[in-house]
Amino acid sequence: MKFLNVLTLVLVIVGGINWGLVGAAQFDLVAALFGGQDAPLARVVYVLVGLSALWQLVVLLTGKRAHR
Repeated sequence: MKFLNVLTLVLVIVGGINWGLVGAAQFDLVAALFGGQDAPLARVVYVLVGLSALWQLVVLLTGKRAHR
């Protein structure tokens, strides 16, 4: 479970940085790295970031933290 929490947290951070770049510089890093917004791999990354945010929300609301 700790691995999943860390992985989803990293993806949420990546998503946050990407949105920051979109807002500040109109630059979509995910699209640039994976071939455009409609590229299949970019869409997978967007979906994984979204699912990771939902997972982190569940972790936050239930108070379940990764065991050390």
